[in-house]
Amino acid sequence: MKETTHKLAVSNNLGEDARNDITAAINPLVADAFALYVKSKNFHWHLSGPHFRDYHLMFDEQADQIFAMIDVLAERVRKLGGITIHSIGHIGQLQTIEDDNQAFVEPRDMLTRLLEDNKNMADNMRAAHKICEDHNDIATTSILEVFIDEAERRSWFLFEAASN
Repeated sequence: MKETTHKLAVSNNLGEDARNDITAAINPLVADAFALYVKSKNFHWHLSGPHFRDYHLMFDEQADQIFAMIDVLAERVRKLGGITIHSIGHIGQLQTIEDDNQAFVEPRDMLTRLLEDNKNMADNMRAAHKICEDHNDIATTSILEVFIDEAERRSWFLFEAASN
C-alpha cells in the first residue's frame, strides 16, 4: 500500500520562506512550554517547607498557564502549514529549558530556577516575535505578545516569592 502525504492547505500569503522561518522559531517554544510545564509540576509535586501552600498553588497555576500555550502555538504552526512536535524525543531535541531530575530541590532554588526559565522563555519568545514581525505575521506576533506578558508576570511572582 502506497503511503500518501497530505499537506495542510494554508489560507495566508506569507510565503514558503516565512512559514519555514516562523515554524523554526515557534517549535522550540512549544518544546520549551512542555519542558517548563513538567518542571513546574515537578516542583509543585515535590515542594516542602513553611511556604508549601503558597508555592504549591502558585506552581500549579503557572503550570496550567504554560500548558495552555502549547496547543495555541502548535496549532499556529499547523495553520501556517508547518509541522510541529511529534514526540517526547522531538521535544528533547528542541527544548532549551533544562530538565530537573534531582530528588530534592530546596524551595528557594525551585523559585530561582523557574524564574530563570521563565525569563529565558520570554527572551526566546521576543526573538520569535521579531522573526514573525519581519515576515509580517501579525497573528503570531499577537499570540506571542500575550504569552510574553504572561511569562513576565510569572517571573515577577517568582522573583517576589524568592525575595522573602
